[in-house]
Amino acid sequence: MTTFNNLDLNLLRVFHAIAEQRSLTLAGVSLNLSQPAVSYALGRLRQIFDDPLFIRTREGMLPTPAALELAKPISRALEAVREALRYSEGFEPLCSTRLFRAALTDVANTLLLLPISEALRARAPLSRLHVELASHDDIEDALCNGRIDFAIGHLPGLKATLHHRLLFRDEYVCMTRKRATLPTGDSMTLETFCALEHLDVQSDRSSQLQMDSLLRALGQTRQTSLHLPHFSLLPRVLMRSDLVVTLPWRLARLMQNERRGQFKVYRLPWARIDLDFALYWHRDLDMDQAIIWMRELIGELKAV
Repeated sequence: MTTFNNLDLNLLRVFHAIAEQRSLTLAGVSLNLSQPAVSYALGRLRQIFDDPLFIRTREGMLPTPAALELAKPISRALEAVREALRYSEGFEPLCSTRLFRAALTDVANTLLLLPISEALRARAPLSRLHVELASHDDIEDALCNGRIDFAIGHLPGLKATLHHRLLFRDEYVCMTRKRATLPTGDSMTLETFCALEHLDVQSDRSSQLQMDSLLRALGQTRQTSLHLPHFSLLPRVLMRSDLVVTLPWRLARLMQNERRGQFKVYRLPWARIDLDFALYWHRDLDMDQAIIWMRELIGELKAV
């Protein structure tokens, strides 16, 4: 029986190469191995996993369902080994092929992903960036178990095992389509705010709950008639309705500029609530030179 202790890890490189190339010959070229050597390694892999793994067809070596299931964990394992070997090499941005793995909240994606990706292409052109949407439910686990390198967003309450750097401070405002029936100026009364029909964005759900709690403390409620999953659809929905949305000021400014002033932005009718958008990472990465470099790059950027 093959176990981790007696497994030849080079077999995983062969598996990955066949999965990528769908050809034993091309897999051998990429690994600098002969085709017989690749065939022998595939035979050993078939014994280990008790599955054919790859079937020869006219289109090439077709992966079996088992091979498709194995492909992702094997790819992640090989990438982890590569990163471990790079750890002591230092970090040279211009020639590094480092894969950075990040989780950004919906707002952070809209405000920061474009500047980050542009700066990365300019300063570390061979590096790669994998981004997923940050979930409040599992962001701590993702950082602690190393699935991601860093997270960005308004993520209060993360554990002390996570380090952070403040990127910018924002506040909530409300925004709606410009029309003649709206209050003049840049503020509205609490009664007017609550009388309007509201739109909520589920990706910012914790903030919506915080606002509803504050309204209850003031003896007020609001009517929410539409819930969107993300902010991407928001401008089009607002332009075709009289709904009002509460969102961070920087995001409202971006949408206002993109729509050439077709929205009206108001201060909220209560005391300002600060929103701290920060960069988070696990303390285990404090001395990782690539992550140190990336933290400095992100810290220099301005949200769009």
